Amino acid sequence: MPSKSGCLGRSQVPPPQPPAHTRLRPVGRMLRGHLNTDKDLALHQGSPPPDSKSPVKISTEDPQAKAKPFTPKPPPPRPKLERALSLDEKGWRRRRFQTSHEDLAAQNGASPSRGSLQEGVPGPPTHICSPPRLSTSLQEIPTTRRAPGRARRSPSSLGNSASLDLLYREGASAGNTPRLASKLPSCPLPAMDWNFASDSLRTANKVDADHADYKLHLQTRLFRAHSSLGPGQPPSPLACDHCSLHSAKSSFSLLPPVRAKDVRSRSYLEGSLLASGALMGAEELARYFPDRSVGLFVATWNMQGQKELPPNLDELLLPAEADYAQDLYVIGVQEGCSDRLASASSHRREWETRLQETLGPHYVMLHSAAHGALYVSVLLRRDLIWFCSEVESSTVTTRIVSQIKTKGALGIGFTFFGTSFLFITSHFTSGDGKVSERLLDYSKTIQGLALPKNVPDTCPYRSNSADVTTRFDGVFWFGDFNFRLSGGRVAVEAILKQDLGVSVPALLQLDQLTREMKKGSIFKGFQEPDIHFLPSYKFDIGKDSYDTTSKQRTPSYTDRVMYRSRHRDDICPVKYSSCPGIKTSDHRPVYGLFRVKVRPGRDNIPLAAGKFDRELYLIGIKRRISKEIQRQRALKTQHSSTVCTVS
Repeated sequence: MPSKSGCLGRSQVPPPQPPAHTRLRPVGRMLRGHLNTDKDLALHQGSPPPDSKSPVKISTEDPQAKAKPFTPKPPPPRPKLERALSLDEKGWRRRRFQTSHEDLAAQNGASPSRGSLQEGVPGPPTHICSPPRLSTSLQEIPTTRRAPGRARRSPSSLGNSASLDLLYREGASAGNTPRLASKLPSCPLPAMDWNFASDSLRTANKVDADHADYKLHLQTRLFRAHSSLGPGQPPSPLACDHCSLHSAKSSFSLLPPVRAKDVRSRSYLEGSLLASGALMGAEELARYFPDRSVGLFVATWNMQGQKELPPNLDELLLPAEADYAQDLYVIGVQEGCSDRLASASSHRREWETRLQETLGPHYVMLHSAAHGALYVSVLLRRDLIWFCSEVESSTVTTRIVSQIKTKGALGIGFTFFGTSFLFITSHFTSGDGKVSERLLDYSKTIQGLALPKNVPDTCPYRSNSADVTTRFDGVFWFGDFNFRLSGGRVAVEAILKQDLGVSVPALLQLDQLTREMKKGSIFKGFQEPDIHFLPSYKFDIGKDSYDTTSKQRTPSYTDRVMYRSRHRDDICPVKYSSCPGIKTSDHRPVYGLFRVKVRPGRDNIPLAAGKFDRELYLIGIKRRISKEIQRQRALKTQHSSTVCTVS
């Protein structure tokens, strides 16, 4: 005998549970917008169908539970649940985003999108009412009410009647789309499997995180957001799945997190070497250079006043022996172009553009200066420009007729972190027997260069007012010093015919500069890397042969790079060579690669504030792009014009 009431409070034995596929059928229909018949409703409640022998008895205790006879109407057209849910303006306005506390809960087990939907789930009913039933017409849809004081529910509380009411709550415009009634049931529906997922629900709300392909879809979406950074870069913190306050703290950022208590703290060491977080301090230095050493490239080239520049500078700036580009590039030029020519400035600008074009967008022109036919260009990696002080320059003219300015010196000084650098390019007096004049040029230079000016000396108690090279931590002096090989042309040519390993040491025995350095009359405290290349002067233009003119000048090591360090072993030479492939001048360019130790600094130095030659930067990048386009077009034309013949 069937019971007169289906309430849970009574002790009757519950009806037998139908199979899983029978229980899920009405839910699938309701999600597709069909109204269930009495037969389906009876099957859903676990009772026999109406045409069976067991009559259906309705409890008289609840007047709302009485069945109302109605005439079946043709089923309405299938509603578009996804469009209705997405266009409901009222329902959209009533949504709210997660707070930081809710986001923490979502991180512990629930996805952010699921949590935003669960906020509107009504709380469990406090009383037991009649079984759920559908409204008999589209006009009998009551207004949904939110349970007071309940904003969220755990995933385990979703399901049965509450989950059915949730599907269409505030989901569609009233009167246009059928939905379930919001009347609370008197007894729960038969239990459904937790892994139950509906295609309509997943399509309409995008929150079915338990579906098998949800995690795969989420991973794919995050991977696409991060793929723009490249395989070697960490994912971006912007590619998160929610927009709560907790997303501001991300482990994907390249920058180290700054704790609030560190910001609130005050320290008397602020701005000093021992300060934590100082811009030029040890922590910042360790972030960029864990070994506290930078790669430095120094080159010198006498252009002989030629307007024509080599078509490619890769051999000079990017030698094959170096696996990586250097952090800092300093290039000095002698006889770049005569100061009396109107095109001197344009020639210098073209030279700087070639340098920027060759090094590319990773480097910027920190500073460039000129003194007549002497040029100095300083380029460094653009992410290091914030740690450079203001760049200062000074000049010295050593020739009697100062209007020509072909002989002299040009110095550039600045501080990088806590290490001060001085770069000097010089062009000394020429002539085989004018050694004393060259020594005088050296003395004038160290006394005449007025550096530093505004940038403070990092170690003033070790400085000498009569020698500019003592006022900096690292000094690099490079240029055309014009010291020759003594002994005559015939003796030098005889040595050059021997093997390189034998000829170079023998040639250095005849070098005037090496002899004067041993005496201590020039470049006091300086060193030179070991030479393993042939003399860089004097060649026939465009050829590998030494001077074949009537003057028959003796090949010599006129172009040199010297270095001096205030602290012992702070400068380590890596490579010292020439560029035999650049033949537009009678001199071959000479370059040196160094590893230089950098020390932490104070924040009291005047910084460059990230200034660089932006106009030159843009011109160089445009040239790189245009040349690459031309190369690709030429390659495409070459492939299209190729004809395959079979003999």
